[in-house]
Parts: sequence; structure tokens; C-alpha cells
Amino acid sequence: MPFVFAFFVVLVLFATLVLARTIRIVPQARAGIVERFGKYRATLQPGLNIVTPFVDRVRYVIDMREQVVSFPPQPVITEDNLVVSIDTVIYFQVTDPVAATYEIANYIQAIEQLTMTTLRNIVGGMDLEQTLTSREDINRGLSSVLDEATGRWGVRVGRVEIKGIDPPPSIKDSMEKQMRADRDKRAAILTAEGQRQSAILTAEGNKQAAILNAEGNREAVILRAQADRESAILRAQGEGQAIQTVFQAIHDGQPDQALLAYQYLQMMPKIAEGDANKVWVVPSEITKALEGLGSAVHEVSGIPKHTGGPRTRVDMGSMERVEVGGSDPSLSKAHQDVKDAIAAAEASAAGGPISTPTADAPSSDAPDAAPPAAGPPSAG
Repeated sequence: MPFVFAFFVVLVLFATLVLARTIRIVPQARAGIVERFGKYRATLQPGLNIVTPFVDRVRYVIDMREQVVSFPPQPVITEDNLVVSIDTVIYFQVTDPVAATYEIANYIQAIEQLTMTTLRNIVGGMDLEQTLTSREDINRGLSSVLDEATGRWGVRVGRVEIKGIDPPPSIKDSMEKQMRADRDKRAAILTAEGQRQSAILTAEGNKQAAILNAEGNREAVILRAQADRESAILRAQGEGQAIQTVFQAIHDGQPDQALLAYQYLQMMPKIAEGDANKVWVVPSEITKALEGLGSAVHEVSGIPKHTGGPRTRVDMGSMERVEVGGSDPSLSKAHQDVKDAIAAAEASAAGGPISTPTADAPSSDAPDAAPPAAGPPSAG
């Protein structure tokens, strides 16, 4: 009985081992390489697969997805004998798992070494400036060489990227200084061009402003001269018309000696009204002053002492003809005062006594004549 139980246990274990060796599960995007007695037999696809136990063996499981490998910086010498460090990134995918297993021992290491040698060949024909500015050319050259070499390994290189190109520290410092000097030069050039453009525009603006100011001054002078000319013409015409009007009014009014004496007496208070006249001396002998006045008035040639007939008073507002000596008592009184003053001056000159006439009683020495014109004094 114990022997039977032990045999049964051994049989179950053997069946389990055989089943485990027979059924193989391959994950998605993987491929299994099966060998029989050390020789390639088949490639297992993703999923459940059955192999011959103890005869077939799954040696490799190859990842069929696209993979990314970053290689460490590699020193590369340029054409101008400068050592630069270049980092590369390779994107590849296994297309033939059998070739990737049996054509190359380690395809990742092979790709790395091939990348290094190809990169040195490409960069060795470029100087530092071209190396730094020709990354696309380096990528295309690497991709073409690697894709052609790795095709027989069952590997397809999809993309090659240059992560970084690091020149030596001294070269970096020199490049920074050169770049700084170049930018300073461009900044100085742009500043000079800006100042030149500004000066040109400022000069053009000043020129245009000067031209416009000159034109404006010329037009202003012309207009001012025309205005002065028209003003002088109008002023002369006004003065001429005023003189003609006054002259015509004087002739129409027919003035006599009494009117001129009255005008002279009216001007005497105005002499004292000026601000510059601080002191005004009144003559002590008023009779001699009146005598001189009377003699001066009598000596004016061409003006009659008395005129006969009615007089015409010039009124610029209504131009009405008014007979003097009629209805205006104030004008008659003023005219009578003038006649009394003239009579007193004549009597004083003759050596007679000076009478003091009043407004109500006219002097008997006043000559009998027609009433003189009592209109407003003309502005002669």
C-alpha cells in the first residue's frame, strides 16, 4: 500500500513536469526561439504554445517592440583637431527574431560600436562650426549607415538623434566671447543705423518746419502789408471825407468873428486839463488878455465880423436846418456872453471903463448885427 501511494505521487509529479514543459505562454509583442537538441526548430508566437517536452527548449524570448537606447558621451575629433563629446540616442526595433538571435551575439552592443565608428567618420570631415550647426546632417548619415548594417541582423534602426555636442571648456569660453563680441558688434551697428535714421528724419523734419515757417512768415508779411495798405487807404479816405464834411459844414454855417472868439475861449479850460500841466498861471490883467484876443480876432483876414441873413446849423444826425436865435435860450445866452466879452475887450482897448454886463441886460457897446450862428463848434 505505501508503495502504491508513492508511485502515484511520483506519477503526478512527472505529469505536472511534462505538462509544464509542454505548454509555453508567450506575452504579446514577444517572440520565442525554440531549439531542439541545440538547433533552431521554430518561433513561438504570442499566446499559448505547445512544445515537445524534454526535446524542445525555448532559448530566447525576443522583445518585438521599438526600443530606445541612449549611449554615453563619446569623444570625437573634428577636422580642425578639436575633441568634442557627442551623446546619441538610437530608436530601433527587432524585425527578425531568428536573425537577431543567430546573426549577432549582442545586437545592442553592436549598434553602439557601429554608431561610434560611423559618428567619428562623419564628424571627422567637419570642423567645429559645422559640427555644431549640422545635427540634421549627422542624424541622416548615422541613420542610413546603421539601417544598412543592422538589416542583416534583423534589426531596423528607425531614428538616430544627437542629444548633445559638448566642446572643451576653453572652446566654450572662446565661443561665448566670440558670440558676445558678434552680438555687441551687431548691437553697435543697429544703434548707429538707428541714430543715423533718427538724425536724417530730424534734419528732414527741421527742414520741412523751416520751409513751412518761412512760407507762413512770408504769407503773414504779405497779408499784414495788404492789411496796412487797406487800413491806410480807408483811414485816408475817412480823413478826407471827415475834412470835406467839416469844411462843408463850416462853409454852410457861415462863421463870423464872434464864433471864432467863442471857440478860442472854450479851448482855454482844456489847456489846464492835461496831466503834465502841474501849474497853470492865470494872467492878472484879464482885460489885456481880452484886448489881445479881440485884436487877434479882428486881424483874421477873410472872415467877416458880422454876417447878415439867417444862418444854418449843421447837425450830422438829422441834417435839419434851424434858424438861430429862435427857440433855444441856452445857445442865445452863450452867444450873448461872447458878445459882451468882446465888447468889454474893445472898450478896454479904447481906454473906456469896463462895464459888467449881465445875461439879462446886454451891453450897449455890442455892435448891432444879426444873431450869429450858435451851433456846436466844429471840429476844425
